[in-house]
Amino acid sequence: MKIQIFKDDLLNSIQIVQNIVNPKASLPILSNILLEAKDNKLKLITTDLDVGILVSIPVNIQEPGSITIPARKIFEVIRDLPSGTVNITVRKNNIVIIESQKCQFKLMGLPKDEFPNLPTFEDKKVVKIEQKIFKEMLNLTYFSLSRDETRYILNGILMEIKQDTIKLISTDGRRLAVVERKLSTHTNQEIKIVVPTKTIQELLRNLKDDDILSIVLGLNQVMFDLSGMLIISRLIEGEFPNYQQVIPQPVDTKIKIDKGDFLLALKRASLLSTPDYQAVKLEVFKNKMVVSKSTPDIGESKEEIDIEYGAKELAAGFNPNYLIDVLKNLKSEDIEIELTDSEKPCVIRQEGYVYVVLPMRLS
Repeated sequence: MKIQIFKDDLLNSIQIVQNIVNPKASLPILSNILLEAKDNKLKLITTDLDVGILVSIPVNIQEPGSITIPARKIFEVIRDLPSGTVNITVRKNNIVIIESQKCQFKLMGLPKDEFPNLPTFEDKKVVKIEQKIFKEMLNLTYFSLSRDETRYILNGILMEIKQDTIKLISTDGRRLAVVERKLSTHTNQEIKIVVPTKTIQELLRNLKDDDILSIVLGLNQVMFDLSGMLIISRLIEGEFPNYQQVIPQPVDTKIKIDKGDFLLALKRASLLSTPDYQAVKLEVFKNKMVVSKSTPDIGESKEEIDIEYGAKELAAGFNPNYLIDVLKNLKSEDIEIELTDSEKPCVIRQEGYVYVVLPMRLS
């Protein structure tokens, strides 16, 4: 293999694919990036056997071929080379020569034969959606998926596709987020898959504000085509809980509040939270909410916020981080909160979105 490529193009591609590489992988080959040069394109591929990433970029090929190189080492070498073009040549015994201006490096590679093949997705179901819309959907659900490995099915986002709509659902058992949007394509089949956390992280890192995302479904696998980049992932198998039954019916008496004021008040109150004393108290009066926090041996805080509300007075405790997470990702300046009792969940609804948070006992 012998190629010439611009340093910045190669460095950007390495940065994208190396995120899933585990330097301490049980198989040494999984710590490497596979470089394949043919048809005027260079493919860079990594995998941890659960998630695979492929990036394709134009390249000047003098001799087609392939090699795998330790991901961390090639990243460090390319990063510190001078600007301009880089020449990469693979010699006998898998020796890789990397040259730029007056610099030369020799790295030891491994042959492609040992590198796992990524799954193929021919004649599979394809669903299309704008990348910007899908990224917004992930931002509204990612924070509420579970990090508890004992509840494996909740360590991902449920994706439901039906006709011309797509839903993303996440829950950690204490909160629930459901977002629904229209698709740019129509499907006659009903699809339910659970996409794992690591794949969601890579999507959030690489989705753009323009272009179309193609979601290609295979057997226990899914491929996200981001135009020039592929993310291929295993799916989480199992039965996702029935989320519909935990979403309360809408209520007429809502609390209208400025999102920015509420977010800042919660952030300030959370400064006094500890693992043993997490709950922040929300007291709701006519046209006023008091956000307060009292933590033994640390201190107290209290803050008033103007609201629009005319029903009964009430008080409830909530983990402030659960409310901060959603408020940071909502775009509208004014929000409506449904809160009816100290033992009932807090619900925030917007068009195509529902967020439910269970209360905490106030000490």
